[in-house]
Amino acid sequence: MRTTPDRIRHAVSFEIIGLALVTPLGALVFDKPVNAIGVIALVGASLATLWNYLYNLGFDHLMQRALGHTRKTVALRVLHALLFEAGLLLVLLPFIAWYLDLTLWQALAMDISFAAFYLVYAFVFNWTYDLIFPIPRTTAPSR
Repeated sequence: MRTTPDRIRHAVSFEIIGLALVTPLGALVFDKPVNAIGVIALVGASLATLWNYLYNLGFDHLMQRALGHTRKTVALRVLHALLFEAGLLLVLLPFIAWYLDLTLWQALAMDISFAAFYLVYAFVFNWTYDLIFPIPRTTAPSR
């Protein structure tokens, strides 16, 4: 399994790169000021950073318990990304509606768009991260 410092590096780098990509793209796509999208992105990133750490820790523990390892197949990576984004979507929806003075439907459309971006981004980022920083092999515990 990954160490705590590695998990922190993962979560922070994921959010910094994501912010750098999503803020200008969101402003362009939704025709909103960059600073407004920046606030949405920063609040989302702050919540997502905490969620990222907790979610990945829990997911890896479940994998370790159920499968005996934490190596992710493509199917597991897809499931991992979908569940992560679904949880984050539920938390961010009311904030987006309130901050941008949107209806819940408009906020949902925006939130789904951000989630779609991050879904693809999370898949690519996590796969790349695992290639650059491989998960250390561990021996099975003795019984």
